[in-house]
Amino acid sequence: MAKTQAPDLQTRALEALMACEPAVKAAKADALLADWRAGAFDLPVAGLQSPALVDPGRPPRPELVPHTTLPRRKPASPEGHAALLHAIAHIEFNAINLALDCVYRFAGLPGDYYTGWLEVAAEEAYHFSLVEARLRDLGYAYGDFQAHNGLWEMAVKTADDPLARMALVPRVLEARGLDATPPIVAALRRIGDEATIGVLDIILRDEIGHVALGDRWFRYFCAGRGLEPEATYLALMARFDAPWPPRPLNVEARRKAGFSDAEIARLEAGKAAFRAARPDQSEP
Repeated sequence: MAKTQAPDLQTRALEALMACEPAVKAAKADALLADWRAGAFDLPVAGLQSPALVDPGRPPRPELVPHTTLPRRKPASPEGHAALLHAIAHIEFNAINLALDCVYRFAGLPGDYYTGWLEVAAEEAYHFSLVEARLRDLGYAYGDFQAHNGLWEMAVKTADDPLARMALVPRVLEARGLDATPPIVAALRRIGDEATIGVLDIILRDEIGHVALGDRWFRYFCAGRGLEPEATYLALMARFDAPWPPRPLNVEARRKAGFSDAEIARLEAGKAAFRAARPDQSEP
């Protein structure tokens, strides 16, 4: 009888990516990380074609709608409070998929790359569980509010280029979470939700590391192509029409995540200043 070949790392990452229920996805991500650490897989070998682009598994709810149709989430009312936590939970659920796709999609890279993103997937699953528990404490569940698909849409746009993926998902979209956390904490403190603030403290600590991981590999890919990272970053933001970070930036967190003071200053100057300084917006 022929020996059945064990699934490789990318196959297992795809299985976790396609799991629909959050608890199942989290369990698969945790098991995958444990097996990787135990040496169960060889490094993925780059092929002639990238893996097929797939829509990740997700539960039937929440309903996904354009981000422009979602109301602002203010925690002053009980429903607004729950809607804010639901939005955070949705970000964390999507972040599990983003990390798993980084493992599934990009082969031929050093082992540290896969270790890093598998650890991120497991941490994002943990974050989701923490926020979901707080949501249930308020009498709601994940899926009770509408949500948008903006994080995954950027993953689709950058599916053929790991440099663009590292620039525009960790260093743009996830870095925006670093900036958003202090105002959210302030709003939650005004209504006395110290339990959720404790959860956000954990998430912020870990998310700095996640953005730093994206920064590390973004600079790795830039070095391999002979590109200056910070100019390339701004050019990619313009090329993909990535959202500019709203001010004020969380300067301390961004510094810890790898942003230089000069880069932070350019981002704080705003999109209009960048366009005025570089009207051609040439591609990297």
